[in-house]
Amino acid sequence: MKNPPSNISRAKYDFIDSSVIEKLESYNPHLSQELEKVPTQDPYTLNGQKLRLNFIRKQLNTNVDYLSGEKVFNDNESLKGNIENYIGMSQIPTGLIGPLVINGSSAQGSFYVPLATTEGTLLASYNRGTKACRESGAITAITLQEGVQRTPTFKFKNLIDLGKFVEWVLEHKETFSVLTRETSNYAILNDVGINIEGNILIIRFEYSSGDASGQNMVTICTDKICKYILSNCPIKPVFWTIEGNTSGDKKATSLTTRVRGKKITAEITLKRGIIESVLKTTPELMQQQWKISASGSVKGGSIGTGMHPANALAALFIACGQDVACTGEASTAITRMEIDENGDLYCAITMPNIIVGTVGGGTSFPTQKECLELIGCYGAGKSGKLAEIAVALCLTGEISILAAMGSGQFTAAHQKFGR
Repeated sequence: MKNPPSNISRAKYDFIDSSVIEKLESYNPHLSQELEKVPTQDPYTLNGQKLRLNFIRKQLNTNVDYLSGEKVFNDNESLKGNIENYIGMSQIPTGLIGPLVINGSSAQGSFYVPLATTEGTLLASYNRGTKACRESGAITAITLQEGVQRTPTFKFKNLIDLGKFVEWVLEHKETFSVLTRETSNYAILNDVGINIEGNILIIRFEYSSGDASGQNMVTICTDKICKYILSNCPIKPVFWTIEGNTSGDKKATSLTTRVRGKKITAEITLKRGIIESVLKTTPELMQQQWKISASGSVKGGSIGTGMHPANALAALFIACGQDVACTGEASTAITRMEIDENGDLYCAITMPNIIVGTVGGGTSFPTQKECLELIGCYGAGKSGKLAEIAVALCLTGEISILAAMGSGQFTAAHQKFGR
């Protein structure tokens, strides 16, 4: 669907629609328990690889000829817009975990998730976290906000000129919305924010970008708007730039209450018996380790309290053709673990900067397309699904690593599976 009318006047806040609540309440996680686990035997042999490839083809009815190496990429013309000075493909080992069971506002069902990495223990850890979650129920995941920003910045002689410029800009917001629709078939301008610092003005243009991650899209739209402003506003800045480095692009920022890409929260309650049998620890040890780790994040000046969401995101992004540098902002996470009245462990994660796409970028290259198809996330209408899978995956990783650290398993796991 091409861009609908702008929502430029709506308030910006986290929101859960009533239709989402109905969808979540009607989901039956028991339907997912019949699915088979990924075969983990013979992790390093050709025989083990064939077992898993046969599992994918039979269980998921999906083509993985490029991932398996049976076919080789040779469509050099398709590289245009993705890379310059091309010499070949970097090959990164790709594995599979799951099923990851999610009851989400966009992602609902069981997913076998491809991860590309050279870090030993990574897939074993996420597979363990996924198992603990699956045996306790489904991970609930809800998208709360969406938006991709550009923050052009303008300098003026003085505050009076700046104030007149801002007044004119705010009177023309609907024009900017029209310019956005004329420039892109999919971008929607949803918000125009103003930030003043002396004679410096930062305008935050926030868009939704359909199923593309949207960085290029919003840059082009913002440039069109800025050139219109400069041509028509009676007050001229002495300097301006398309990006003042405050949009949060490819870096962690302190703006965790807003959004860059998609803001998603996810939760699951792990049953005490499952924690003991699968994770080999207790809710008390996991809660204590989380408290220590969250406190350590504050002491160390980290943005967020996550242990290692970047591990999941980098591996998923590489496998699925995402902009891997966006792990800089996407890995920002707020986690929480607390024992409930039944003695089980409530686990939650909120990630405000999940910037992913299922069209454009590197999503159409052969192995990346195959990986997206493994989780049903290739093409239009699938970016919300991919984003919720990413956050649920991050939650399983937080669960597994905190369990390992709190019970003293962390070093032994790396000695067994690492280099």
